[in-house]
Amino acid sequence: MHYHLRLENIVLEANPKKKISDFKAFYNDYLNKKSQFDYNYTPYELKNPSYNDFLKIVLPKHVKTPKHFKTNEGKIILLHTIAHIEYSAIDLALDAALRFKDLPDEYYDDWLEVANDEVRHFEMLEGLLKELGSYYGELEVHTNLFEAMKSTPDLLSRMAVVPRFLEANGLEQNPKIMEKLNSNIDDFNQKILDALEIILEEEVDHVTKGDRWFKFECERQGLDPEKTYIEILERVFPGSTTKKYQLNIEARKKAGFSCDELKFLAKKDDCN
Repeated sequence: MHYHLRLENIVLEANPKKKISDFKAFYNDYLNKKSQFDYNYTPYELKNPSYNDFLKIVLPKHVKTPKHFKTNEGKIILLHTIAHIEYSAIDLALDAALRFKDLPDEYYDDWLEVANDEVRHFEMLEGLLKELGSYYGELEVHTNLFEAMKSTPDLLSRMAVVPRFLEANGLEQNPKIMEKLNSNIDDFNQKILDALEIILEEEVDHVTKGDRWFKFECERQGLDPEKTYIEILERVFPGSTTKKYQLNIEARKKAGFSCDELKFLAKKDDCN
């Protein structure tokens, strides 16, 4: 199969069911060594997100946020928010496996595996939405993750920003949500918790993959990873490096963050 053109069509596919079905067929062929790389392939231009025509896009401040998880409305808002993150993450992983060329085979293995995880996460959350009589697309969404993809057209900044910053933030946010769910526990919230536990565990692996390839590219370019990481964050998200972050230290250490990075981000004198 033609790796690049087929994968590009999947990234740009607007219909979620077809996108996922096509990816599963593609990934099966890839795992069975049926891929043919085109080293002259030119990546498509990042213009609009693949969901541009079927989701209601608004500014982030206009996206609904749940006040609590006791009502079905609150559960739907939560599930829809996370489902959109996971759906966006499918395209992010696929784009990473498509846009950046001349890398070791393990790189493509990693990001297609991440895409496969994100598909599974999305399908779990979509199934829970359907149990509540809702669906993906019922509520408004924002394009923050797509904008981050547009802002990082090179491998170095993409690995720094997407897995090592945005997805790493999930290592803190996910446990906070789980804590709130536990304080409002019922049979359905337990189902959400079960899904989030899977997502959290696999998020650590995704951040670890991003860490590996960020450091790979730093070494290839002769750059200091810690200094370069902070420089990229400040360039893409001005002011982000002056904030004090409440970090999931254990998870971030496991994912490859250094003690010096953690101290800087947390504005602490230690990384415990």
